[in-house]
Amino acid sequence: MKHSRKKPTKKAGQTRRSAGKPAKAMSITPGEWFERLVAVQARLRARDGCPWDREQTHESLRTYLIEEAYEVLEALDSGNDAKFAEEMGDLLLQIVFHSQIAKEEGRFAVSDVIQEIHDKMIRRHPHVFGETHAKDSAEVLRNWEQIKAEERRALAEKSKTGAIGEGAKESSLLDGVSRGLPATLEGFQLTRKAARIGFDWEDVGGVFEKMREETEELRSAVKANEQGKVEEELGDLLFAAVNLARFLKVDPEIALKKANGKFSKRFRAMEKLAREEGNEFKNLPRETMESLWEAAKQAEAKTDAAKHRGALTKR
Repeated sequence: MKHSRKKPTKKAGQTRRSAGKPAKAMSITPGEWFERLVAVQARLRARDGCPWDREQTHESLRTYLIEEAYEVLEALDSGNDAKFAEEMGDLLLQIVFHSQIAKEEGRFAVSDVIQEIHDKMIRRHPHVFGETHAKDSAEVLRNWEQIKAEERRALAEKSKTGAIGEGAKESSLLDGVSRGLPATLEGFQLTRKAARIGFDWEDVGGVFEKMREETEELRSAVKANEQGKVEEELGDLLFAAVNLARFLKVDPEIALKKANGKFSKRFRAMEKLAREEGNEFKNLPRETMESLWEAAKQAEAKTDAAKHRGALTKR
């Protein structure tokens, strides 16, 4: 749970500007604030700094990096600007934290991180900073992938193991998609990269047909009681669903997160309704559970409608 561990940003002595209030020193630039943040983290990692910060490693911080990214998304959806800014600050601290550890190990500093992304953005936008022209965003993305491929080839040539036959793999347009990503995001990025060079369905009907095909194959595997085949076909069906999300310009990870939240909200509402009737939800028959589910859905719909009317009134 979130309160069961120490969050890197919530430490005694640290202050954050209150929501809606101007900074005490408006003349301080973003760069100066960033340098102050870097200095704070260096101090916390110093010999006489914070014991918790000093104990952290790249490996121990991995969970926080993922958590903070999801908390940024949650804050974005909340519409609360103060919370959104706060959570982005927490995410930024993770970059500073990792960079400080790397600096102590003699690997790189946060300035290297900033320079890398600065140079990359210039290099990958020749239609803005160079002589290349791009007529639309689709062409921008195609150029982006081509530039990335050229960067990978150049990097391979510099490496002693870069030549084929010396331990390196042949380059692919799919290079750069991390296997460390959650499966949904990995599938999303794989299909997006393929689509950028034209390997895509002509229309959404083809994707729906693919999902129907994968569903039938899964049914057959279940009927045959072939567990290995069931896993394979279920994976194919999920991959097709991810591809459908990408085709419809929906991030599948965010869509699934929202669906998870919706289910959790309705389930808790069912439990509450059962308690109000003097029952323990887990002891109810299936039919009663289903009726409570419908009641929770209807109550949710009424609440959403009221919020929508309120929003329209404010306009």
